[in-house]
Amino acid sequence: MNISIITLGKLKEKYLKQGIDEYIKRLSAYAKVEIIELADEKAPENLSEAEMVQVKQKEGERILQKISQDTYVIALAIEGKMKSSEQLAEDLDKLATYGKSKVAFVIGGSLGLSDEVMKRADEKLSFSKMTFPHQLMKLILVEQIYRAYRINRGEPYHK
Repeated sequence: MNISIITLGKLKEKYLKQGIDEYIKRLSAYAKVEIIELADEKAPENLSEAEMVQVKQKEGERILQKISQDTYVIALAIEGKMKSSEQLAEDLDKLATYGKSKVAFVIGGSLGLSDEVMKRADEKLSFSKMTFPHQLMKLILVEQIYRAYRINRGEPYHK
């Protein structure tokens, strides 16, 4: 399976980058994983509602350019469905079984994802009702993808 993790903003924190690199290395035995970091829109702290929509639209256009038509898209969103690690593992296994060899997880910027990206998503996934920094979310996501593959192979790790 080819998995893309599409995010906004460059990862600056060395400790997060090291953790992500470690899980991507571990995942290489199971799948091809690519992290695509896109530039986020520079915006002042106090945006109007219209300006927020405009920023999300510009970021959304960049995201959508990286998604091919045959890619199954999972948008990370607070309003998405929460799953257990076992459910995520089962869902990834089903996608592979039914011919979805390209999967993209999309992590939005500080304002979230545009309506266009949300409409393109085949599924919306929530890790919590809490908000996490998108840099930390990358690490959590790659760890959960790794955990899913270990679960699906019946290998120890997930307890």
